Amino acid sequence: MPYERARQIEQRFQRVVKLIQQDSMNAKKLAESLGISEATIHRIVTELRRRGYVIRSVHEIEGWRYEIASSPPSGDDGGKV
Repeated sequence: MPYERARQIEQRFQRVVKLIQQDSMNAKKLAESLGISEATIHRIVTELRRRGYVIRSVHEIEGWRYEIASSPPSGDDGGKV
């Protein structure tokens, strides 16, 4: 199916958003949870930011983690995430 890869990528984006919202997750934990590289996580976070997500890197005693400060207004993400 020609669009299968695009669908898989969009699903990965959705999983990253949900994981960040549910738990304190850094790039290493996200990568381990999804079975992908940390570099791929950084590319996903960059793309989510481009789509309008405000994603902060927060430093705490335990280390760094991502936090979603706000999501794009409904419909502004092109229905992709």
